[in-house]
Amino acid sequence: MNPLLSFLCFVFMAALSQICAGEISFVALDGTTDKVLFEHGQRCNQRYSPCSTFKIALSLIGFDLGILQDEQNPEMPYEGYSVKVDSWKCSQTPTTWMQRSVVWYSQVLTQRIGLSRMGNYIALFGYGNQDLSGDRGENNGLTHAWLSSSLKISAIEQTAFLQKLLTGRLPVSPHAQQMTKNLLFCDTLEQGWKLYGKTGTGFERYHDGSPDFTRQIAWFVGWIEKNDHKFIFALNISELQDVPTKDERTGIVVKHFKEAGILTNKTSPLEK
Repeated sequence: MNPLLSFLCFVFMAALSQICAGEISFVALDGTTDKVLFEHGQRCNQRYSPCSTFKIALSLIGFDLGILQDEQNPEMPYEGYSVKVDSWKCSQTPTTWMQRSVVWYSQVLTQRIGLSRMGNYIALFGYGNQDLSGDRGENNGLTHAWLSSSLKISAIEQTAFLQKLLTGRLPVSPHAQQMTKNLLFCDTLEQGWKLYGKTGTGFERYHDGSPDFTRQIAWFVGWIEKNDHKFIFALNISELQDVPTKDERTGIVVKHFKEAGILTNKTSPLEK
């Protein structure tokens, strides 16, 4: 496990108010029994833009349609898209797309999927509000619906979606499910638990639809697993001025699982 993550597990929550004075919502499920382990925060049912966590759904769709083939193919060339992140300014594979959260790769993928097919999949997934209309009056749903726009999902809905993925209840091929799981691997935590997940970052909007960059949102959704045990989680932090890093979000997730008796040296609920 990254030493920084171990450090954050112990100190992050105490310093949270200094890092990001936001509203934290956290939901966790037992991936075997569907039992809700805990539900913290007042906004677990409130829908927000999925931002880059939508890449999980896009990966499933892309692999199911054969547009995505495996972890390294297709490699899509960078064609001078207007981007600010240097690591995006080169050819990308499915692996680097997920790891670097490359927006332009998602947009090329959604255009190959098409709005009709994407809408059908999202309806079958039961994904949030299923609204792919995009920004008001812009007709850009195919390329922007999940980017602080019309598509919204709650933390509870995120865990339900991931539960369907882990139990094989999504209407996509086994190959699509396995490839997506492979792309989502993040790290090996203490006690041998493996962490899978995807972050997402965006902003909220004023009532007139214009962006409010002073109120940002941050996601981290995924699961931890060891042997046959899986625990699904969805972390959402809203009303942010400063966005926590992925390591900081991981620190929050690990902290919650430690408090539940998981990821500790003590006897866990699994051993009782």
